[in-house]
Amino acid sequence: MYEISVEQDFDAAHFLHGYGGKCERQHGHRFRVQATLRMGKLNELGLAYDFTVLKKHLKDIVALLDHVPLNETPPFDKINPSSENIARTIFNDLKTRLGDSGGFLHSVTVWESPESHVTYSP
Repeated sequence: MYEISVEQDFDAAHFLHGYGGKCERQHGHRFRVQATLRMGKLNELGLAYDFTVLKKHLKDIVALLDHVPLNETPPFDKINPSSENIARTIFNDLKTRLGDSGGFLHSVTVWESPESHVTYSP
């Protein structure tokens, strides 16, 4: 089994409704996102998946979240922009963009700081 991962960063502000602590006030993060595919075999070139293609898809998704107030950006205008919800939202969007290859999407990890991250894998 091969695991292929790419990473992208984005900067955004958010706050968490109902948190009851300092994260309920607007604050910012430099988020790091890692997308990981699992592939069981290599193609005729000896590649499990093309990094360039995976990077482009992830970059396009992250660009929609970069330098925006997440609480005003769909779907986070309706759900809390927690790292958990960000990871699941990116996973679902990336799976759609990957098409047939989306079945090999294993997980999306979101760091909101160098010490704190969450991984979503259905």
